[in-house]
Amino acid sequence: MEEISRSRTYTWSDPASVAAHLGRLSGLEMLRAMSAGELPAPPIFSTIGFGDLEAKDGWVGLDLDPREFHYNPLGSVHGGVISTLLDTAAACAVHTTLPAGVGYTSLDLNVKFVRPVTIATGRVRCEGTVLNRGRRTALAESRLTDGAGKLLAHATSSCLIFDMPG
Repeated sequence: MEEISRSRTYTWSDPASVAAHLGRLSGLEMLRAMSAGELPAPPIFSTIGFGDLEAKDGWVGLDLDPREFHYNPLGSVHGGVISTLLDTAAACAVHTTLPAGVGYTSLDLNVKFVRPVTIATGRVRCEGTVLNRGRRTALAESRLTDGAGKLLAHATSSCLIFDMPG
């Protein structure tokens, strides 16, 4: 069997340029600045190949065009890629609710895969929504759907909320 070689090259911005804005911008302001191209997206966006980012208070939307480099040995998008997309949408939805100087980290992620995702699926949409936000924790969900609105995967995530050092 002849092996067909493929390659991928990509670039990303220095994450320190975004970190410099921590404490000065609210989470919503930071994500909207990324969406508008005023701040670079985090490196994971380039690594995975996320598309457009939208952010509102308590909600985030992201797109992904499935590609071969996302595939597992079975010929579908790897669950880790899908989980990364779901985690990003849920956690960033929490981020939109935080004032300047307040950070968060994911405590858990519970993922349910409903349908396989392949190149033939076409562009997928992942939306994250905050279900409940308290002083120290937040609960969010994210849903991955295809162009027809069919559910592909679902996740819930708890996030720890904390004051940023310095």
